[in-house]
Amino acid sequence: MMRKFKVCSPYEPAGDQPQAIQKLAEGFLRGDKFQTLKGVTGSGKTFTMAKIIEAVQRPTLIISHNKTLSAQLYREFKTFFPDNAVEYFVSYYDYYQPEAYVPARDLYIEKDADVNAEIDKLRLAATYSLMERRDVIIVATVSCIYGLGMPELYKEMRTGIEVGQTLDPHTLAEKLIAVQYTRNDMVLERGRFRIKGDTIEVFPPYMETDQAYRIELDFEEVSAIKRFDTITGETIENLDELWLYPAKHFVVPQDMLNTATQKIEAELNERLEELRGQGKILEAERLKTRTTYDIEMMREMGYCSGIENYSAPIAGRKHGAPPATLLHYFPDDFLCMIDEAHVTVPQIGAMYEGDRSRKQNLIDFGFRLPSALDNRPLKAEEFAAKLGQVIYVTATPRKEEIQKSTQVVEQLIRPTGLLDPLIEVRPSEGQMQDIYNEIQERIKKHERSLVLTLTKKMAEDLTDYLTGLNLKVKYIHSEIDTFERVEILKSLRSGETDVLIGINLLREGIDLPEVSFIAILDADKIGFLRSTTSLIQIIGRAARNAQGTVVMYADRMSDAMKEAIEETSRRRKIQEEYNKEHGITPKTITKAVEDILVHEKTDAEENAKTELEILKKTSNLFVPAQRKKLIEALKKQMSECADHLDYEQAAVIRDQILEIEKTYGK
Repeated sequence: MMRKFKVCSPYEPAGDQPQAIQKLAEGFLRGDKFQTLKGVTGSGKTFTMAKIIEAVQRPTLIISHNKTLSAQLYREFKTFFPDNAVEYFVSYYDYYQPEAYVPARDLYIEKDADVNAEIDKLRLAATYSLMERRDVIIVATVSCIYGLGMPELYKEMRTGIEVGQTLDPHTLAEKLIAVQYTRNDMVLERGRFRIKGDTIEVFPPYMETDQAYRIELDFEEVSAIKRFDTITGETIENLDELWLYPAKHFVVPQDMLNTATQKIEAELNERLEELRGQGKILEAERLKTRTTYDIEMMREMGYCSGIENYSAPIAGRKHGAPPATLLHYFPDDFLCMIDEAHVTVPQIGAMYEGDRSRKQNLIDFGFRLPSALDNRPLKAEEFAAKLGQVIYVTATPRKEEIQKSTQVVEQLIRPTGLLDPLIEVRPSEGQMQDIYNEIQERIKKHERSLVLTLTKKMAEDLTDYLTGLNLKVKYIHSEIDTFERVEILKSLRSGETDVLIGINLLREGIDLPEVSFIAILDADKIGFLRSTTSLIQIIGRAARNAQGTVVMYADRMSDAMKEAIEETSRRRKIQEEYNKEHGITPKTITKAVEDILVHEKTDAEENAKTELEILKKTSNLFVPAQRKKLIEALKKQMSECADHLDYEQAAVIRDQILEIEKTYGK
């Protein structure tokens, strides 16, 4: 029997949340494929999402476009649903350097990655929950569209144990080893098992922290199954039966692996003939050497480095067929909510092409077989086809979301009664003096200001100008990393800075309630930074303060400006009427300065760039602690280069790390 979804919260739906919950839940239950929740900033969209899940009682996938927001959503939903399975599924790499080849420099970059064990556990917990129950909510990033082990095999290769059955410890050990568990009779750790006489203890990697299973035998008959605390050894729960799932997502029976290696050999021979026919002798020899070695490793060890590149022949998929992903683990009747859909949906659509172009180089130059292309994320149309019913959640839905949706439900009322800000349009002539005057007015009220420019040079020049007028000014640009950005935002909120200047201050999930004035320079220019969606998102930054005002500096009225102003005015009118009817006085949000971003920061991270330069100059590489610190800083820089697709620089840094480790040790 499925445990019911139950929201635990001291609050009840308020404002226009009840109507949004009712309409969207009814739409889902009548079978609507696509719907949109168009909720303004600060209206409690997350709470509405939770109440919809409670109303429809279906397994739910929530997709966000970055780790910071998904982590925030995960924490909130864990709070809302303490008695249900709320899981987290994001990329498990602390850093990731993908395999790549740069023809212009004849540079091959080997895959290098550092897996975060805690996130790996959470990913396994997500699929385990989907196999065992229906009251499951999984908060994921777009990594959910990347290949994962086949759910059929994952379930088929689990091992069932029940009290009273006959069980041979050695047979169980062989089954566990076959699904990637390791035996250690001394220390019981995650992903391991041990056998002590008539007792078998297994610590599945998907279990809660410090919990494992103990199977007690009486002459090969299972007499008891217990879930216990690995620290104290105390029994937490007695069980009648138990299912042990694989320790990894990518598990394959030996007979399938044997068949797969035969397919790989056949593909290799076909590809070698093709390359030799094209006169690519070097590429053919390179491919033969690498692939033959991989085949031998798979036959002897059951795996090889880069085994994911052979996922199609291993799974028996035809060329071009979509890979199994997290979506394939969900039942057919699941609900999918796409948060910040105006960003997340295009991001999902862009994943496939970027991945393909990198792999095509590897194939063309003899580093990989053509089937490596089938180890990929889902295409946009494959993703859409796999979805059941979808609710887009965003303040600014695109035309695509609106056209697909059978209904667009608005949520415009904020529980605090705050209104969308007032908007004025002023000429660009004399804008510097005008901005200075507006900022001075805000300083007198202990409020802050934001100024958005179109170019980095304009941001720098304006910073110099306002600093020369004795204002406390800082600006944010693309070269400032996340942690320095957090410090700048904190200084703005605390009053150490009066005004913040930048090109793109649209950071969904960042709240700046002290900001009551926003200046948008060149508001009439055409482009992404001044599109209707961007302007509405910018305007929303001032919606946390009761005195919020936005001034657009422009010499004409662009279509984007007109649409953004009309939409904001429409919302503000509805909000004013609601407040008047219910006797609500808008109140500025009060929020701790530390709550700008969800991130636990260390001293090393705070000064990452400066520290790295200092470390390079001062580290004594013969001292293990100093050497380790430098290597960790270099790995972080390498990760950042890879994230920006700067493979050449990432490879240079990787070689520096390898040289240090080779000469001085790890």
